[in-house]
Amino acid sequence: MDSGTLDLTPGNEAPSLRALLERRRFVRAAGAHSALGASLVERAGFDAVWASSFEISAARCLPDASLLTMTDYLQVTAQMQESCRIPVVADVDTGFGGTMNVAHMVREYERAGITAVCIEDKVFPKMNSFVPTSHTLLETDEFCRKIEVAKGVQQTPEFHVMARTEALIDGLGVDEALHRCVRYADSGADSVLVHSKASSKDPILEFLAAWDGRVPVVIVPTTYPDWGAEDARRAGVSMIIYANQSLRATVRSVREVLQTICEEGTSVSVEDEIAPIAEIFELQHLEEWREVET
Repeated sequence: MDSGTLDLTPGNEAPSLRALLERRRFVRAAGAHSALGASLVERAGFDAVWASSFEISAARCLPDASLLTMTDYLQVTAQMQESCRIPVVADVDTGFGGTMNVAHMVREYERAGITAVCIEDKVFPKMNSFVPTSHTLLETDEFCRKIEVAKGVQQTPEFHVMARTEALIDGLGVDEALHRCVRYADSGADSVLVHSKASSKDPILEFLAAWDGRVPVVIVPTTYPDWGAEDARRAGVSMIIYANQSLRATVRSVREVLQTICEEGTSVSVEDEIAPIAEIFELQHLEEWREVET
């Protein structure tokens, strides 16, 4: 094969999140914290990858508490996008600070080929939503300004700004979540993510019943996993994100395999349960790289 025609940058062919949503498709995304994880998300059949700040922080053995820098997150997110042909949605927490930080973030992420970011309305620094602590929200007007700045500095029409409200996480109720999301959409947000840690889908259903559909609604059913994707779509959800299941699966699987090997002094009993070396070679695109060499 002519090495000049060999495609080793598959991410360049990824559609934008905007394009997927404009096709009126129901978008399913799964979380990842590495290029390998993003590739596995794509191979599993998902439409998009969620570059989870929780997963990326955990991969560094750090809490999801605004400890990593924008550069830390961007480096991993760009590697994810380069590894797959589906869009990567970047979880950028609060935008890494104030409005100037948001402007810088949008320019850098867009320059790296990322077509969608999700900004949440907590104050900086933030704490992971599932930590039992206070989750103070930014004043609505201040967060609307962040959205306006983000949309004002973007360079391409494909760039998608998702506004995430933590009103339900902070115990402020559905009415506050609705009020904020209306304001966020009016400020230019391309979609709204309504986050909840309730054990049922009921708060989300209440939100959807009152939502006027001005922009797509995104959910993350971590604490209400019994709500199936198709039922969520019928209820009015446009995008569902399985934000942390891959990390949780990795932790348990790797721990159990390593404990077994350590206890038994051999890997024989787990060989049928782990991926063969050939599968890793495939994920690395080894043969394509070898064609470059020859």
